[in-house]
Amino acid sequence: MSNTEIPSGLKELLQGYTVEVLRRRPANLVEFAVQHFTQILEGQKNDLKNKKRSNRSSLKGVTFETKSNKPKKEDEEEKEPVKSTTAKYNRRVSVCAEAYNPDDDEDDDAEPRVVHPKTDEQRHRLQDACRDILLFKTLEQEQFSEVLDGMFEVLVKPQDHIIDQGDDGDNFYVIEKGVYDIFVQKDRVSICVGKYDNKGSFGELALMYNTPRAATITATQEGALWGLDRATFHRLILRNNAKKRRVYEAFIECVPLLKSLELAERMQIVDVLGVRVFKDGECVLMQGDEADCFYIVESGEVKIMIKSKTKAGQPDNTEVEVARCSKGQYFGELALVTNKPRAASVYAVGETKCLVIDIQAFERLLGPCMDIMKRNISQYEEQRVALLGSRVDLKH
Repeated sequence: MSNTEIPSGLKELLQGYTVEVLRRRPANLVEFAVQHFTQILEGQKNDLKNKKRSNRSSLKGVTFETKSNKPKKEDEEEKEPVKSTTAKYNRRVSVCAEAYNPDDDEDDDAEPRVVHPKTDEQRHRLQDACRDILLFKTLEQEQFSEVLDGMFEVLVKPQDHIIDQGDDGDNFYVIEKGVYDIFVQKDRVSICVGKYDNKGSFGELALMYNTPRAATITATQEGALWGLDRATFHRLILRNNAKKRRVYEAFIECVPLLKSLELAERMQIVDVLGVRVFKDGECVLMQGDEADCFYIVESGEVKIMIKSKTKAGQPDNTEVEVARCSKGQYFGELALVTNKPRAASVYAVGETKCLVIDIQAFERLLGPCMDIMKRNISQYEEQRVALLGSRVDLKH
């Protein structure tokens, strides 16, 4: 097997198919595969037709050197028309055959930095819209600033089509305001499968996996979006994710909680990981606080502490250690699973590095692990009763 050469593009094709299966959950995997790859094949055929048509058109206007040696005047120099970035949301034609490899795009200086000027008011609105976007949470501040620089405002009207199912991916969109319906065509009938209501983002999958748009998204009212073009998305978001995958892929595979997930699901988790480092004794989370994220210990150790109660049942300031978590173990899931405030405080023991998954990613990506977490919560409650002699209701 060591001499077997993996055909170019195979990984991207299978990865794209896997992502669509996970997103759409088809009943018949074989039938869905036929439809999926037929769509890609048709796109490649259209690419070839468009390329041939473009070549024929360009040849019609060619002036060969043998016909005239007369030099052109400066004002007669051919200029490539500049296309507005926001014109019909800057739709691209035939890009699904392109296989983006972040390792081939390591030189930042090789690509010109895209900057769309903004007023202070626009930038403030953009920052508010991007505050909770998962793909941006793991970027360094300099990278995030470059993303904001590269985004452009798109004003939409009712019934505007932002993206259409089957089209090639051009831009990634962040919603500032407006309601947007999501339609999926099945058996030539468009079915509304959901909506975005004044927040969220869409369009990343076609850019990440070089697959056609999986749905049509239309505006139901006047609204505003912020777009990020394909090239900038690749250069900043995908390259950042590729580096993280190289660093954390092996680690994530060793986390017991995540062993039940498929490889593609684990890699999606890597894509949304954040990293935080805590000093010895530093509080990671506080009992009673609202839950907003989930932690996995990458290195070091944390201790979980719960406030004890007086004989009258009133809490005092004395904290009792109930557990410790070390490399590969996780904490912070209790409040996310039960939708209740933090039930304990957590402190770093020595310098500790944690991977962080925010609540949106937790709910979207860790559903298959929920039964495991609930079993562990039951064990934790038994330990709590043994130590403190009290029981709390951990159910919804």
